[in-house]
Formats: sequence, C-alpha cells, structure tokens
Amino acid sequence: MEEPPERRPVLTARSVTLAAIATDAAMSAAKLVVAVLSGSQAILADSLHGASDLVTDLVVLAGLAVSDKPADAHHHYGHRRVGTLVAMSVGATLLVAAAWIAYRSIVSMNAPTSHIRPALPLWIAVASIPVKELLYQITRHVGHRESDLSLIANAWHHRTDALTSVAAAVGLAGVLLGGPEWQKLDALTALVLAAFLVLVAVRIIHKSAAELADHAPSPETLEAIQQAVRGTEGVKTFHAFRARQIGGKVEMDIHVQVDPDLSVGEGHDIASAVRRSVKDADRRVVSVIVHVEPAHRH
Repeated sequence: MEEPPERRPVLTARSVTLAAIATDAAMSAAKLVVAVLSGSQAILADSLHGASDLVTDLVVLAGLAVSDKPADAHHHYGHRRVGTLVAMSVGATLLVAAAWIAYRSIVSMNAPTSHIRPALPLWIAVASIPVKELLYQITRHVGHRESDLSLIANAWHHRTDALTSVAAAVGLAGVLLGGPEWQKLDALTALVLAAFLVLVAVRIIHKSAAELADHAPSPETLEAIQQAVRGTEGVKTFHAFRARQIGGKVEMDIHVQVDPDLSVGEGHDIASAVRRSVKDADRRVVSVIVHVEPAHRH
C-alpha cells in the first residue's frame, strides 16, 4: 500500500510575507489619510512605523527568494547566509524605528499642546492592534517551523507595530477623555515601547551576528545529534565533530570509525545511515559531511 504524499503546509514563508505586505500597505496608507484629516501626530508616527514594516516585508520576501536558491558556480555552499543578513537588516531597521519613536515622543512632550480630533485616529489605532498581533503570531509560527531567522525577526516587527498602535490608542483615548493636556501620556508610553523595541532589535542583531561567526547550535541540539550518531548501526566511535548555525539551519561534519575489515561500499552505507539518523533527529540539519575511518584494533 502506497503512503499518501506528504501534505504541504498551507502557510508558507512566502505566503505569510505576501499577506503582510498587502496588510501593511493598506493600513499604513489608511493611517496616513486619517493623520492628515485629524491632525494627529500619534497616528502619523504609527503610520510611518507601519511603512517601515512594509519595507522590511519586502526585504524579507527578497531574502526568501535568494536564500532558497541552490549552490551555483559563485556560491558553492548555497545562499543560506542571505537569510541571516536579512534578519540583521530587519534588526537594524527596528533600531531606526525605535530611535524615530523616541525622538517623536520627546518632541511631543516639549511641544506646545495642539488641538486634534482624536475619535477617528483612535478607532483606526484600536482596529490595527488585533490585525498586527495576528500577523505576529502567524509569522512567528511559520518562522519557528521553518527555522527561518528573518521571518522570526519580521514577526517581532509586527508585534512592535501592534504595541505602537497600543501606545497611540492610549494617548488618543487620553486626549478624547481628558482633553489636549493629556497628550503627554501618549509620548511617555511610546518612550517605554521604544526601549522595548531596542532590546528586541539588539537580540535579533546579536543572534544574526553569531550565525555569521559560525556559532555552534545549542548544547541540546548538539547532544541530540551526537546521540543519533552513537545509535547508528556500524559506528564504533566518532571524533572531530563540528556543527554551525547558518540561516536558521545547521551544517555539520564528523569523523566516524567503523570496522576496518568492512569494504568501501559498506563504509559508505554506514556514512549514509549516519546522515539519515542525524537529519531524522533534527530537521534543521541540512548538511552532514561524514568522514569514514577504520577503528583501531585492540
């Protein structure tokens, strides 16, 4: 009886990024129109932050298209590092967004109180919160499923946009209920969120930099891989085990020792079994180079 074909997930990295592009473009444009009509600086800042989301969506989409390309004459090891570079650029964009939010907040606190019409911008800020939170949850889920650092980074950008909308909504609600003198509440909340955004951006950049420096996977991942090698039939022992993270995936090489009386073909079969065992143990492993050596006779 034939096994049913493996079902492809409905949500892919490309589909969630395309959905984010459409959503961010529509919401940013709508907030910009509302900002012009109402005179709200808070919703204008929210619109500009949404526009930065749109930019990172486009960068991530381009990165996905490039990082999935196979090896070629100029890139013998493939293009997986492109995903890491994209994640780092998203982190840098988050830092810029945080600086912009902090600057606007400080300016707002020191500026004379202006009269705005807060009702319409308040409703659009509130409406955007669940939309951006849903984008965060979906993008983060797919990012972790695919072990794609650029998607995870972009998911956090969606979360920060939702939090920025929360800050805008709080400030606008304060203006609506308490009058123009309450506008500083919006600025204070935005400053707190800007600090949170800096922490997220630094974490993303640090993790991306670690991958570019060939940082090893977590101890738990290494132990799972080593257990898989030990459990492979025909492997006496192993040494020179190395692994690195790259583009959210894992590449490794290892020297395994086998019975010295085995034929070349049998040694090759054991090497193939090691590759299968390792990839079964951790699906993030995309490359396993196995060197076969004769075990020492006792």
